[in-house]
Amino acid sequence: MTDTFIAARLGQDEFLAQTYGRDFLHLPGAVRAPSALVSFDVLNHLLATCRLEPPRLRLSAGGEALAQHRYAVPVTTRRSTVWHRIHPDEIHQRLAEGASLVIDAIDELHEPVGDLAAELEGWLRTGIQVNAYASWTATQGFGTHWDDHDVIVVQIEGSKRWQIFGPTRRLPMYRDIAAPEPPPDKPVAELVLHPGDVLYLPRGWWHAVIADQGTHSLHLTCGITPHTGAHLIGWLSETLRSSELVRTDLPLHTSSERQREYLTALGKELLAAFDDPALITRYAAARDAEDAGHMRPSLPFLRQVPADPSLQVRLTTGRARMTDVTVDGEHLLRFVAAGTEIDLDPTLAPLLHRLLAGGWKSLAELADSAALTVPDVAAVVGELVTAQAAALRTSER
Repeated sequence: MTDTFIAARLGQDEFLAQTYGRDFLHLPGAVRAPSALVSFDVLNHLLATCRLEPPRLRLSAGGEALAQHRYAVPVTTRRSTVWHRIHPDEIHQRLAEGASLVIDAIDELHEPVGDLAAELEGWLRTGIQVNAYASWTATQGFGTHWDDHDVIVVQIEGSKRWQIFGPTRRLPMYRDIAAPEPPPDKPVAELVLHPGDVLYLPRGWWHAVIADQGTHSLHLTCGITPHTGAHLIGWLSETLRSSELVRTDLPLHTSSERQREYLTALGKELLAAFDDPALITRYAAARDAEDAGHMRPSLPFLRQVPADPSLQVRLTTGRARMTDVTVDGEHLLRFVAAGTEIDLDPTLAPLLHRLLAGGWKSLAELADSAALTVPDVAAVVGELVTAQAAALRTSER
Protein backbone atom coordinates (compact mmCIF):
# COMPACT_ATOMS: atom_id res chain seq x y z
CA MET A 1 0.00 0.00 0.00
CA THR A 2 1.27 3.45 -0.87
CA ASP A 3 2.59 5.50 2.05
CA THR A 4 -0.19 8.10 1.93
CA PHE A 5 -2.02 7.79 5.26
CA ILE A 6 -4.64 10.29 4.12
CA ALA A 7 -6.80 9.70 7.20
CA ALA A 8 -3.92 10.58 9.53
CA ARG A 9 -2.98 13.64 7.45
CA LEU A 10 -6.56 14.93 7.55
CA GLY A 11 -6.79 14.47 11.31
CA GLN A 12 -8.89 11.30 11.65
CA ASP A 13 -11.44 11.72 14.48
CA GLU A 14 -10.85 15.47 14.79
CA PHE A 15 -11.51 15.88 11.07
CA LEU A 16 -14.73 13.85 11.30
CA ALA A 17 -15.96 15.83 14.31
CA GLN A 18 -15.04 19.35 13.18
CA THR A 19 -14.59 19.54 9.40
CA TYR A 20 -16.29 16.66 7.57
CA GLY A 21 -19.37 18.00 5.77
CA ARG A 22 -18.90 21.45 7.30
CA ASP A 23 -15.94 23.31 5.85
CA PHE A 24 -13.09 22.98 3.36
CA LEU A 25 -9.60 22.04 4.49
CA HIS A 26 -6.28 22.65 2.72
CA LEU A 27 -3.25 20.64 3.81
CA PRO A 28 -0.01 21.66 2.02
CA GLY A 29 2.50 18.84 1.51
CA ALA A 30 0.30 16.21 3.18
CA VAL A 31 1.41 13.42 0.80
CA ARG A 32 5.16 13.02 0.72
CA ALA A 33 5.46 11.03 -2.51
CA PRO A 34 2.38 11.77 -4.64
CA SER A 35 3.97 10.33 -7.79
CA ALA A 36 3.87 6.91 -6.09
CA LEU A 37 0.09 7.05 -6.51
CA VAL A 38 -0.01 7.84 -10.23
CA SER A 39 2.01 9.67 -12.88
CA PHE A 40 1.82 10.75 -16.50
CA ASP A 41 3.70 7.55 -17.38
CA VAL A 42 0.83 5.59 -15.81
CA LEU A 43 -1.72 7.65 -17.75
CA ASN A 44 0.17 7.00 -20.99
CA HIS A 45 0.20 3.28 -20.24
CA LEU A 46 -3.54 3.18 -19.50
CA LEU A 47 -4.39 5.13 -22.66
CA ALA A 48 -2.18 2.83 -24.73
CA THR A 49 -3.31 -0.50 -23.32
CA CYS A 50 -6.95 -0.06 -22.19
CA ARG A 51 -9.85 0.49 -24.54
CA LEU A 52 -11.28 3.40 -22.62
CA GLU A 53 -14.54 4.85 -23.92
CA PRO A 54 -16.59 7.84 -22.71
CA PRO A 55 -17.54 8.50 -20.01
CA ARG A 56 -14.63 6.45 -18.59
CA LEU A 57 -12.24 8.54 -20.65
CA ARG A 58 -13.28 12.00 -21.73
CA LEU A 59 -11.91 15.35 -22.77
CA SER A 60 -13.72 18.42 -21.49
CA ALA A 61 -13.50 22.14 -22.23
CA GLY A 62 -15.72 24.97 -21.08
CA GLY A 63 -17.92 22.59 -19.15
CA GLU A 64 -18.70 20.45 -22.21
CA ALA A 65 -17.38 17.02 -23.19
CA LEU A 66 -15.62 16.97 -26.56
CA ALA A 67 -17.01 14.65 -29.21
CA GLN A 68 -15.03 11.43 -29.30
CA HIS A 69 -14.24 11.76 -33.02
CA ARG A 70 -12.11 14.80 -32.21
CA TYR A 71 -9.44 12.67 -30.54
CA ALA A 72 -10.13 9.04 -31.47
CA VAL A 73 -10.81 7.04 -34.61
CA PRO A 74 -13.27 4.13 -34.89
CA VAL A 75 -11.79 0.70 -35.57
CA THR A 76 -13.87 -2.25 -36.79
CA THR A 77 -12.55 -5.67 -35.80
CA ARG A 78 -12.82 -8.89 -37.79
CA ARG A 79 -15.81 -9.79 -35.61
CA SER A 80 -17.55 -6.56 -36.66
CA THR A 81 -17.29 -4.88 -33.26
CA VAL A 82 -16.33 -1.22 -33.16
CA TRP A 83 -14.04 0.47 -30.69
CA HIS A 84 -12.29 3.85 -30.72
CA ARG A 85 -8.52 4.04 -30.88
CA ILE A 86 -6.92 7.07 -29.27
CA HIS A 87 -5.14 9.23 -31.86
CA PRO A 88 -2.08 10.60 -30.01
CA ASP A 89 -1.55 13.69 -32.18
CA GLU A 90 -5.24 14.65 -32.03
CA ILE A 91 -5.42 14.21 -28.27
CA HIS A 92 -2.25 16.31 -27.91
CA GLN A 93 -3.83 19.07 -30.02
CA ARG A 94 -7.11 19.06 -28.08
CA LEU A 95 -5.24 19.29 -24.78
CA ALA A 96 -2.98 22.08 -26.08
CA GLU A 97 -6.12 23.97 -27.16
CA GLY A 98 -7.44 23.92 -23.61
CA ALA A 99 -9.23 20.64 -23.00
CA SER A 100 -8.78 18.70 -19.76
CA LEU A 101 -8.33 14.93 -19.75
CA VAL A 102 -10.33 12.82 -17.31
CA ILE A 103 -10.12 9.12 -16.46
CA ASP A 104 -13.04 8.03 -14.27
CA ALA A 105 -12.59 5.36 -11.60
CA ILE A 106 -8.84 5.10 -12.09
CA ASP A 107 -8.81 3.26 -8.75
CA GLU A 108 -10.12 0.24 -10.70
CA LEU A 109 -7.28 0.46 -13.22
CA HIS A 110 -4.19 1.26 -11.16
CA GLU A 111 -3.52 -0.53 -7.88
CA PRO A 112 -1.81 2.26 -5.88
CA VAL A 113 -4.86 4.45 -6.45
CA GLY A 114 -7.04 1.46 -5.55
CA ASP A 115 -5.13 1.25 -2.26
CA LEU A 116 -5.88 4.92 -1.62
CA ALA A 117 -9.59 4.30 -2.27
CA ALA A 118 -9.60 1.26 0.02
CA GLU A 119 -7.93 3.27 2.81
CA LEU A 120 -10.59 5.97 2.56
CA GLU A 121 -13.40 3.41 2.37
CA GLY A 122 -12.19 1.71 5.52
CA TRP A 123 -11.96 5.03 7.34
CA LEU A 124 -15.11 6.77 6.12
CA ARG A 125 -17.18 3.55 5.76
CA THR A 126 -18.58 4.50 2.38
CA GLY A 127 -17.94 4.08 -1.34
CA ILE A 128 -15.04 5.96 -2.94
CA GLN A 129 -14.43 6.61 -6.62
CA VAL A 130 -11.17 8.22 -7.69
CA ASN A 131 -10.92 10.18 -10.94
CA ALA A 132 -7.74 11.54 -12.53
CA TYR A 133 -7.71 15.03 -14.05
CA ALA A 134 -4.93 16.44 -16.25
CA SER A 135 -4.78 19.98 -17.66
CA TRP A 136 -2.25 22.06 -19.60
CA THR A 137 -3.79 25.52 -20.06
CA ALA A 138 -5.75 28.16 -18.16
CA THR A 139 -8.94 27.14 -19.98
CA GLN A 140 -11.40 25.72 -17.47
CA GLY A 141 -12.46 22.20 -18.29
CA PHE A 142 -15.62 22.29 -16.21
CA GLY A 143 -16.41 25.90 -15.36
CA THR A 144 -17.62 26.95 -11.93
CA HIS A 145 -19.60 24.02 -10.56
CA TRP A 146 -20.56 22.03 -7.46
CA ASP A 147 -20.53 18.29 -6.79
CA ASP A 148 -23.22 16.14 -5.17
CA HIS A 149 -20.55 14.37 -3.09
CA ASP A 150 -17.67 15.45 -0.88
CA VAL A 151 -14.21 15.25 -2.45
CA ILE A 152 -10.65 14.78 -1.29
CA VAL A 153 -8.18 16.11 -3.84
CA VAL A 154 -4.52 15.06 -4.06
CA GLN A 155 -2.29 17.16 -6.32
CA ILE A 156 0.16 14.83 -8.07
CA GLU A 157 2.20 16.92 -10.53
CA GLY A 158 2.34 20.60 -11.43
CA SER A 159 0.08 23.20 -9.84
CA LYS A 160 -3.56 24.22 -10.09
CA ARG A 161 -5.54 27.15 -8.74
CA TRP A 162 -8.79 26.49 -6.91
CA GLN A 163 -11.37 29.21 -6.38
CA ILE A 164 -13.82 28.16 -3.64
CA PHE A 165 -17.13 30.04 -3.44
CA GLY A 166 -18.96 28.07 -0.76
CA PRO A 167 -22.47 26.57 -0.96
CA THR A 168 -25.71 28.28 -2.00
CA ARG A 169 -27.80 25.25 -1.05
CA ARG A 170 -26.68 23.22 1.93
CA LEU A 171 -26.06 19.54 1.24
CA PRO A 172 -27.60 19.13 -2.24
CA MET A 173 -28.23 15.59 -3.43
CA TYR A 174 -27.89 13.71 -6.70
CA ARG A 175 -31.68 13.34 -6.86
CA ASP A 176 -32.92 16.55 -5.28
CA ILE A 177 -36.06 18.68 -5.43
CA ALA A 178 -34.21 21.93 -6.10
CA ALA A 179 -30.91 23.13 -7.54
CA PRO A 180 -28.54 25.50 -5.73
CA GLU A 181 -28.70 29.21 -6.47
CA PRO A 182 -25.84 30.59 -8.63
CA PRO A 183 -22.52 31.12 -6.83
CA PRO A 184 -21.49 34.50 -5.43
CA ASP A 185 -19.23 36.72 -7.52
CA LYS A 186 -16.24 36.54 -5.19
CA PRO A 187 -14.65 33.35 -3.83
CA VAL A 188 -14.34 32.78 -0.09
CA ALA A 189 -10.89 31.28 -0.66
CA GLU A 190 -8.35 31.02 -3.46
CA LEU A 191 -5.67 28.35 -3.24
CA VAL A 192 -2.89 27.01 -5.41
CA LEU A 193 -2.32 23.28 -4.97
CA HIS A 194 1.23 22.01 -5.41
CA PRO A 195 2.45 18.39 -5.57
CA GLY A 196 1.54 16.58 -2.36
CA ASP A 197 -1.12 19.09 -1.30
CA VAL A 198 -4.50 17.75 -0.19
CA LEU A 199 -7.81 19.61 -0.33
CA TYR A 200 -11.10 18.52 1.22
CA LEU A 201 -14.30 20.10 -0.11
CA PRO A 202 -17.84 19.32 1.10
CA ARG A 203 -20.61 18.61 -1.40
CA GLY A 204 -22.52 21.57 -2.72
CA TRP A 205 -19.55 23.95 -2.51
CA TRP A 206 -19.14 25.91 -5.74
CA HIS A 207 -15.59 25.88 -7.09
CA ALA A 208 -13.57 26.62 -10.20
CA VAL A 209 -10.28 24.88 -11.04
CA ILE A 210 -7.75 26.50 -13.35
CA ALA A 211 -4.31 25.32 -14.53
CA ASP A 212 -2.97 28.88 -14.87
CA GLN A 213 0.35 28.43 -13.12
CA GLY A 214 2.39 28.02 -16.30
CA THR A 215 2.75 24.25 -15.97
CA HIS A 216 0.77 21.12 -16.67
CA SER A 217 -1.27 19.70 -13.79
CA LEU A 218 -2.29 16.22 -12.70
CA HIS A 219 -4.49 15.56 -9.68
CA LEU A 220 -6.72 12.87 -8.22
CA THR A 221 -10.21 13.58 -6.92
CA CYS A 222 -11.62 11.06 -4.46
CA GLY A 223 -15.42 11.24 -4.60
CA ILE A 224 -17.09 10.25 -1.32
CA THR A 225 -20.53 8.62 -1.54
CA PRO A 226 -22.78 10.33 1.04
CA HIS A 227 -24.98 8.59 3.63
CA THR A 228 -28.05 10.77 4.20
CA GLY A 229 -31.35 10.57 6.03
CA ALA A 230 -32.94 9.73 2.69
CA HIS A 231 -30.66 6.70 2.38
CA LEU A 232 -31.49 5.61 5.93
CA ILE A 233 -35.23 5.90 5.30
CA GLY A 234 -34.90 3.94 2.05
CA TRP A 235 -32.98 1.17 3.80
CA LEU A 236 -35.47 1.13 6.69
CA SER A 237 -38.38 0.76 4.28
CA GLU A 238 -36.73 -2.41 3.00
CA THR A 239 -36.11 -3.88 6.44
CA LEU A 240 -39.66 -3.12 7.60
CA ARG A 241 -41.10 -5.37 4.92
CA SER A 242 -41.00 -8.11 7.54
CA SER A 243 -44.04 -6.35 9.05
CA GLU A 244 -47.44 -7.47 7.79
CA LEU A 245 -48.78 -3.96 8.32
CA VAL A 246 -46.08 -2.50 6.04
CA ARG A 247 -46.86 -5.14 3.40
CA THR A 248 -50.59 -4.41 3.58
CA ASP A 249 -52.17 -2.61 0.63
CA LEU A 250 -52.80 1.06 1.30
CA PRO A 251 -56.49 1.69 2.12
CA LEU A 252 -57.00 3.85 -0.96
CA HIS A 253 -60.65 2.98 -1.39
CA THR A 254 -61.86 3.18 2.20
CA SER A 255 -63.16 5.96 4.39
CA SER A 256 -60.97 8.77 5.65
CA GLU A 257 -61.37 7.37 9.16
CA ARG A 258 -60.00 3.97 8.07
CA GLN A 259 -57.10 5.69 6.32
CA ARG A 260 -56.34 7.67 9.47
CA GLU A 261 -56.33 4.47 11.54
CA TYR A 262 -53.90 2.85 9.11
CA LEU A 263 -51.56 5.85 9.15
CA THR A 264 -51.63 5.93 12.94
CA ALA A 265 -50.69 2.25 13.13
CA LEU A 266 -47.98 2.66 10.48
CA GLY A 267 -46.60 5.70 12.28
CA LYS A 268 -46.26 3.68 15.49
CA GLU A 269 -44.18 1.06 13.64
CA LEU A 270 -41.95 3.76 12.19
CA LEU A 271 -41.52 5.46 15.54
CA ALA A 272 -40.64 2.13 17.15
CA ALA A 273 -37.98 1.58 14.48
CA PHE A 274 -36.52 5.07 14.92
CA ASP A 275 -36.49 4.59 18.69
CA ASP A 276 -33.70 2.03 18.29
CA PRO A 277 -30.48 3.83 19.38
CA ALA A 278 -28.44 1.39 17.27
CA LEU A 279 -30.37 2.11 14.04
CA ILE A 280 -27.62 4.09 12.34
CA THR A 281 -25.00 1.53 13.42
CA ARG A 282 -27.15 -1.24 11.95
CA TYR A 283 -27.58 0.73 8.73
CA ALA A 284 -23.83 1.32 8.41
CA ALA A 285 -23.05 -2.34 9.06
CA ALA A 286 -25.60 -3.43 6.46
CA ARG A 287 -24.19 -1.08 3.84
CA ASP A 288 -20.63 -2.23 4.58
CA ALA A 289 -21.73 -5.85 4.24
CA GLU A 290 -23.30 -5.17 0.84
CA ASP A 291 -20.23 -3.43 -0.60
CA ALA A 292 -18.85 -5.59 -3.39
CA GLY A 293 -15.53 -3.76 -3.43
CA HIS A 294 -13.17 -4.35 -6.35
CA MET A 295 -13.98 -7.81 -7.58
CA ARG A 296 -10.90 -9.53 -8.99
CA PRO A 297 -10.33 -13.15 -10.01
CA SER A 298 -7.52 -15.27 -8.56
CA LEU A 299 -6.22 -17.02 -11.67
CA PRO A 300 -4.72 -19.53 -12.13
CA PHE A 301 -6.17 -20.89 -8.87
CA LEU A 302 -9.67 -22.16 -9.59
CA ARG A 303 -10.79 -24.39 -6.75
CA GLN A 304 -8.12 -24.63 -4.08
CA VAL A 305 -5.53 -22.32 -2.56
CA PRO A 306 -2.14 -24.07 -2.62
CA ALA A 307 -0.04 -24.06 0.56
CA ASP A 308 2.61 -21.85 -1.04
CA PRO A 309 4.24 -19.54 1.55
CA SER A 310 5.00 -16.90 -1.12
CA LEU A 311 1.43 -16.75 -2.43
CA GLN A 312 -0.14 -13.38 -1.69
CA VAL A 313 -3.68 -12.44 -0.67
CA ARG A 314 -5.63 -9.24 -0.10
CA LEU A 315 -9.21 -8.31 0.68
CA THR A 316 -11.37 -7.11 -2.19
CA THR A 317 -13.13 -4.43 -0.12
CA GLY A 318 -11.92 -1.77 2.27
CA ARG A 319 -15.19 -2.03 4.23
CA ALA A 320 -14.89 -5.55 5.63
CA ARG A 321 -15.88 -5.92 9.30
CA MET A 322 -15.00 -8.38 12.04
CA THR A 323 -17.13 -8.77 15.17
CA ASP A 324 -17.41 -11.16 18.12
CA VAL A 325 -20.55 -13.32 18.09
CA THR A 326 -21.92 -16.20 20.11
CA VAL A 327 -23.51 -19.06 18.17
CA ASP A 328 -25.08 -21.92 20.13
CA GLY A 329 -23.04 -20.88 23.15
CA GLU A 330 -19.77 -20.86 21.18
CA HIS A 331 -17.64 -17.72 20.87
CA LEU A 332 -16.76 -17.04 17.22
CA LEU A 333 -15.45 -14.28 14.97
CA ARG A 334 -17.90 -13.13 12.30
CA PHE A 335 -16.14 -11.77 9.24
CA VAL A 336 -18.46 -9.82 6.94
CA ALA A 337 -17.35 -8.71 3.49
CA ALA A 338 -18.60 -8.60 -0.10
CA GLY A 339 -22.11 -9.64 0.89
CA THR A 340 -21.01 -12.75 2.79
CA GLU A 341 -20.79 -13.68 6.48
CA ILE A 342 -18.20 -16.23 7.59
CA ASP A 343 -17.95 -17.45 11.19
CA LEU A 344 -14.38 -18.33 12.14
CA ASP A 345 -12.41 -19.48 15.16
CA PRO A 346 -11.25 -16.62 17.45
CA THR A 347 -7.65 -17.76 17.12
CA LEU A 348 -7.72 -16.37 13.58
CA ALA A 349 -8.12 -12.80 14.83
CA PRO A 350 -4.43 -11.83 14.22
CA LEU A 351 -4.62 -13.16 10.66
CA LEU A 352 -7.82 -11.23 9.93
CA HIS A 353 -6.43 -8.05 11.47
CA ARG A 354 -3.45 -8.28 9.12
CA LEU A 355 -5.78 -8.54 6.13
CA LEU A 356 -7.98 -5.70 7.38
CA ALA A 357 -4.89 -3.46 7.49
CA GLY A 358 -4.97 -3.52 3.67
CA GLY A 359 -2.54 -4.42 0.92
CA TRP A 360 -1.07 -7.76 -0.13
CA LYS A 361 0.06 -10.24 2.53
CA SER A 362 1.89 -13.50 1.89
CA LEU A 363 0.58 -16.76 3.33
CA ALA A 364 3.83 -17.03 5.29
CA GLU A 365 3.27 -13.59 6.84
CA LEU A 366 -0.28 -14.49 7.80
CA ALA A 367 0.86 -17.80 9.25
CA ASP A 368 3.46 -16.07 11.42
CA SER A 369 0.94 -13.51 12.65
CA ALA A 370 -1.47 -16.19 13.91
CA ALA A 371 1.05 -18.94 14.83
CA LEU A 372 -0.51 -21.26 12.23
CA THR A 373 0.84 -23.53 9.53
CA VAL A 374 0.78 -22.35 5.94
CA PRO A 375 -1.69 -25.15 4.95
CA ASP A 376 -4.07 -23.97 7.70
CA VAL A 377 -3.82 -20.39 6.44
CA ALA A 378 -4.40 -21.56 2.87
CA ALA A 379 -7.62 -23.25 3.99
CA VAL A 380 -8.89 -20.06 5.67
CA VAL A 381 -7.90 -17.92 2.69
CA GLY A 382 -9.69 -20.38 0.45
CA GLU A 383 -12.95 -19.64 2.29
CA LEU A 384 -12.44 -15.92 1.80
CA VAL A 385 -11.63 -16.31 -1.90
CA THR A 386 -14.72 -18.49 -2.44
CA ALA A 387 -16.79 -15.77 -0.76
CA GLN A 388 -15.22 -13.17 -3.12
CA ALA A 389 -13.94 -11.33 -0.06
CA ALA A 390 -10.28 -11.92 -0.99
CA ALA A 391 -8.12 -12.39 -4.06
CA LEU A 392 -4.80 -14.09 -4.79
CA ARG A 393 -1.71 -13.38 -6.80
CA THR A 394 1.70 -14.98 -7.08
CA SER A 395 4.66 -13.06 -5.70
CA GLU A 396 5.79 -12.37 -9.28
CA ARG A 397 4.84 -8.92 -10.67
